[in-house]
Amino acid sequence: MLVTVSPAKRLDEKVARVNGGTTPVFLDQAAILAETAGRLTGAELEKLMHISPRLGALNAERFAAFGSGKGEKQAIELFAGDTYAGLEASSLEDEELSYAQSHLCILSGLYGLLRPQDRIAPHRLEMGSRLANARGRNLYAFWGDRIARELNARAEATGTDVLVNCASVEYFSAVDPAALGLRVITPTFLEMRAGQPKVVSFFAKKARGSMARFMIQNRLRDTESLKDFDLGGYRFQPDRSEGDNLVFLRDDEG
Repeated sequence: MLVTVSPAKRLDEKVARVNGGTTPVFLDQAAILAETAGRLTGAELEKLMHISPRLGALNAERFAAFGSGKGEKQAIELFAGDTYAGLEASSLEDEELSYAQSHLCILSGLYGLLRPQDRIAPHRLEMGSRLANARGRNLYAFWGDRIARELNARAEATGTDVLVNCASVEYFSAVDPAALGLRVITPTFLEMRAGQPKVVSFFAKKARGSMARFMIQNRLRDTESLKDFDLGGYRFQPDRSEGDNLVFLRDDEG
């Protein structure tokens, strides 16, 4: 099975622990987007992505330096958000990282679709950004069905027809459903709050990373095995689940 996750806004820009890395499949497309975004000022990037003036200026510098190699790291090492805290990539064995390279798919506004060991530049360009480009008024128009077709190709290469979606709605919306030829299973992670099950963003993001780790470490091929996920105290809820929407609940209130 393949698993998709979102990228992260928070980056680890310390010196890379691992040298080298693979080349993103859509690097040429990323260069086009970086050039497009690079025409914007820091203030314009601030408005586009609803970020602070400091981050606007920083990302203007990043787009200007795109292609220079400055700050480049493997994606799995550069991204440092909640999902990646759950993934705990630094503790994966070499064999597990090798498996992740062909089964873990990171959706990206700038790069489209990444493998964990793809070498990328520090950046921020959220998939929902309305960056006007030659293909339309936003990134969804830019990527079209490219991401879906690449996922189909990766699924064929690994001998699966199942994709487990652990990405956010914002990012998975870039996967054209008409072009995607895979069964999509979507897990939802809930917390008990005041006696009611609720999605808590921080915990849900971390749990998505933990699910990806669970799949990688156990080399899951059987969809039923997803229901055995129990990292972080979650348990599968058959009564709350329906079809390919799997619900997991953690009750840590008491």
